[in-house]
Amino acid sequence: MASGETFSPRERAEVERAVRIAGELSGLTFSTYVGHVDGDLRSFAAQAHAALPDPARSVMILVDPTARRMEILTGRDAGRVLSDDACRLVVLAMQSAFAVGDLVGGIVTGLQQLGEHARRPRTAHLDES
Repeated sequence: MASGETFSPRERAEVERAVRIAGELSGLTFSTYVGHVDGDLRSFAAQAHAALPDPARSVMILVDPTARRMEILTGRDAGRVLSDDACRLVVLAMQSAFAVGDLVGGIVTGLQQLGEHARRPRTAHLDES
């Protein structure tokens, strides 16, 4: 998470926990960026996403609270399990929390929902002995 200075230690821990759980559920890598973005948000987000260690399997939530803008980016592999429609629903849920002043709650909700949408299917192993 970048620009973590905007959050208290407790809030930062909440977001980091949500990042970890979303990754465990889905097998993808999640990251967040919260802070001011000069210029085009989409271009900034694409550059930040491309700089991640494994951009193909990564999902990035970028939020510029002062400009009231946000972006969710998925890499090639992540996009196979997270549809544009699923991401749009997550954005709506996050915007609802942001509208009542809950920045951290909106980010945590977004991460939880993205992790659930991308959840790895459970496999049942049959013992054939």
